[in-house]
Amino acid sequence: MDKWLEISIKVTHEAVEAVAEMLRVQGARNGVAIEDPVLINTLRNSGTWQLTDIPEQTNTEVVTVTAYYPEDAELKERLARIEKELGVIESRIGKFRFGPTLFRNISEHDWANEWKQYFHVTRVGKSLVIKPTWEEYVPQKGDRVLHLDPGMAFGTGTHHTTNMCMQILEEIVKPDMTVFDVGCGSGILAMTAALLGAKTIKAVDIDGKAVQVARENIALNQLSDAIATAQGDLLHGTAGQADIIVANIIADIIIMLLPDIPGKLKPQGKFLASGIIDERLADVEAKAKEVGMKIIEVKHKGGWSAVLMGRTRDA
Repeated sequence: MDKWLEISIKVTHEAVEAVAEMLRVQGARNGVAIEDPVLINTLRNSGTWQLTDIPEQTNTEVVTVTAYYPEDAELKERLARIEKELGVIESRIGKFRFGPTLFRNISEHDWANEWKQYFHVTRVGKSLVIKPTWEEYVPQKGDRVLHLDPGMAFGTGTHHTTNMCMQILEEIVKPDMTVFDVGCGSGILAMTAALLGAKTIKAVDIDGKAVQVARENIALNQLSDAIATAQGDLLHGTAGQADIIVANIIADIIIMLLPDIPGKLKPQGKFLASGIIDERLADVEAKAKEVGMKIIEVKHKGGWSAVLMGRTRDA
């Protein structure tokens, strides 16, 4: 069984994205977890997720950023780089940490299963229903049910970023479309597109474990004929052009991705970007304008933004 080192850093809201991106760059496996007390309280009060087992958060100033690294020969050097980069961030934005970095040894089985008590059947938009594989649900008329086991990959549909993407996809996906899902995680957005009628979907993630989880979920939902999965960085592995490209990542990666987007879209194609904290929305919009993209719609929820864009030359 694989062994992992869990690294948790308690930070200010201002530092969340910088720390999360740094941990990702340093090789965090299967994404970076962000435990934002403001988001937890918002979800508790939303009625969309059964969070009765999680108490109301009182200290809303401290956000916990957590990453997982394999216990291998590279771990010692990786930890030294992380500590150095934390110092670089502090020199740039000032003191942002609450206490020392916390470490915990954990098995893959523990990591993948300990949170399941908090993930329940969730309805998104008009017709989408996310059903964890370990729960029972009787579909109602018109339901499009996603059977999901995120395993060690990001994407349960309960986070605001994923939730907003699913809602927008429900509005824009049409039959026979081609969709690219960049940073597919559990495969939830690729499967959403398929259930909504897209004909050809390519789901790509830089993390091999995420690709494995996505393939398992896609097969579970009998969508393997519609969705091709591949391990790759950003748009690598997505030959051709798409009617819709969706990327639920973070602002810095979206900004890095944007210059390639216009050339990968069909005429009248759309780019849906999410995972953007509200404070970075202006940066994403500025880069979009610079590369010839226009903003069509912006959704906000719980401090996060999702942006739907089109090519300026298609106007």
